[in-house]
Amino acid sequence: MNLAQHVLTAGQLCPDKLALSVVGPTRAERWSYGRLIQAVQGTATGLRQAGLRPGDRLLMRLGNRPAFPVAFLGAIAAGIVPVPTSAQLTAPEVTRLAARLAPALVVAGSDVPVPDHPAPVVTEGELSSWARLPPADFVTGDPDRLAYIVFTSGSSGQPRAVMHAHRAILARQMMFQGWYGLQPEDRLLHAGAFNWTFTLGTGLMDPWTLGATALIPSEATAIEQIPLLAARHGATIIAGAPGVFRRLLRADWRPIPTLRHALAAGERLDPALRAAWTARTGTDLHEAMGASEISTFVSGSPDRPAPVGTAGFAQPGRHVAVLGEDGHPVPEGHADALAVRRDDPGLFLGYLDDPAATTACFRGDWFLTGDQAQADPSGAITLLGRSDDIMNAGGFRVAPPEIEDLLSLHPQAGDVAVAELPVGPGSSIIAAFWTGPAAAESLQSLAEAQLARYKQPRAWIRLDALPRTPTGKINRRALREAHRKDLS
Repeated sequence: MNLAQHVLTAGQLCPDKLALSVVGPTRAERWSYGRLIQAVQGTATGLRQAGLRPGDRLLMRLGNRPAFPVAFLGAIAAGIVPVPTSAQLTAPEVTRLAARLAPALVVAGSDVPVPDHPAPVVTEGELSSWARLPPADFVTGDPDRLAYIVFTSGSSGQPRAVMHAHRAILARQMMFQGWYGLQPEDRLLHAGAFNWTFTLGTGLMDPWTLGATALIPSEATAIEQIPLLAARHGATIIAGAPGVFRRLLRADWRPIPTLRHALAAGERLDPALRAAWTARTGTDLHEAMGASEISTFVSGSPDRPAPVGTAGFAQPGRHVAVLGEDGHPVPEGHADALAVRRDDPGLFLGYLDDPAATTACFRGDWFLTGDQAQADPSGAITLLGRSDDIMNAGGFRVAPPEIEDLLSLHPQAGDVAVAELPVGPGSSIIAAFWTGPAAAESLQSLAEAQLARYKQPRAWIRLDALPRTPTGKINRRALREAHRKDLS
């Protein structure tokens, strides 16, 4: 099989149907399935002509434009391994990623930082010209072979390269009814950028797999304009991070006649936010939880809404358990480690060049998600928090050491720690704590120069000393508990 071929098969039967519309306040850029498929297969030809071979890695540095999914699927069509990255990453950040990846080629937009790396760089303009080349055949093979790599933050504090197989696209079908309620006639509007993996999967590849229509707001679109665009373009489903819906509820807009329901993922959905959305729109807001290593696997859905306060149910076909230390599921109502069985087709192949970290994620036949949870008699799963201190910044997972290591470079920083602090119902920010004489402004300038915006602390709190555990480790739980009222 080939993941890209699987995504585009339904569209081959309806080449004139609208596959993608990049919608904005004044205009919309429309892509039929015929145009999309030609662009993907033409891009595959261009990558081959550029000297890439199956198995080579393509580092993607593209903004919120159609070139992103075209490059992603074009690479996979050619057997090349794309590595999508956020356009918000700074040059130093992406240079570190490139050093670990050893990409054969970098494809970049004119306004996106590129790594200091010897790999040649192809511009977005040249990439666009490849769309008109003769279409390449899809490179097929073992469903278990590597298809793409995404980066995520691990408990070590360094982003980990997560390897996914071609078979991952087959597992996404469990979401169609287990979360989306998706049908070929749907028009799904995703409020995220193209280069967010949530958008790439939920907003693009999944609708295309069914032959549905994907709607993506243009770069200049304000979140508050999304309801107008949804109504104008007949959106039946809206998807985004909970923060998007929080902002929408503060805005003034008319009902969306075609809307059936909405989808939320990327961070925990506050029950009050879900209730407010339902009261405002008359439609439900269905949450899903997942991980970079498997995408979503627990969710509510139109057929089976999540009971209030829970994350929902294991998607049909998934084997999910709350696992004890002995590697066996615990009784209902008991809290322990949330896990997914090793044979799940959506589970990752492992972390690139890190077999030890890969092995550490498993307990027997189960993959440990890093979350603590409990299940009720109906199978509904309640999340109880992370097993580690990973923070969630606007839907992006961020490990504290990634920020702390940078701030510690300041000669007057002293001891440094960061933690996630709540600022309201279902909303939180990253806060930085330090003990030295450095001014907050100088630490903030360092963060702004070296970190993507979503990783930059939003609050700066100086302390005489950081709380520590008996073994000398920074006690981030104590930080959170001591300062949660400072900002709420």
